[in-house]
Amino acid sequence: MSSNIITLIGMPGCGKSTVGKVLAKQLGLDLLDTDNLIEAQENLTLQQIVDARGNTAFRAIEEQVLTAMPLSSSVISTGGSVVYSEKIMARLSANSLVIYLRARLETIEYRVSLAPQRGIASEGQQTLSDLYAERVPLYEHYGDVIIDSDDETPESIADTLAKTVANTIK
Repeated sequence: MSSNIITLIGMPGCGKSTVGKVLAKQLGLDLLDTDNLIEAQENLTLQQIVDARGNTAFRAIEEQVLTAMPLSSSVISTGGSVVYSEKIMARLSANSLVIYLRARLETIEYRVSLAPQRGIASEGQQTLSDLYAERVPLYEHYGDVIIDSDDETPESIADTLAKTVANTIK
């Protein structure tokens, strides 16, 4: 594992992008938001990709982008569905410290409701609750470190992560 690559995983709304920005700044690392990489490659929003091509095609694009992207010193903020790909997670697990930002379902539902235009990769009529139940065991499986992100500020979470990263690397 490279000590200067940190990957954030978790549900939409758990704070990956927000905490990632703060943590990257604190550690003097670049922030790599994989959703932005996918949108830039496809020239579409995530929701447009899912709406036009379906969830299976979206996941194939996600896997292609994340297995091809260069890995360098950075904080990587992933999309919530990244844990469905063993290929992606094997690469990230081998090359970075994977941190699961855990949040309660109620927190996720509230935060997602604040950004109704946000795309969430799901199959057909799956609810956020369905996705939560399906994904949490995967996040727990792949997370080297689990940090709760419900009640703390992004700055406080980033502080905790910075200390955790320092202690993990020693």
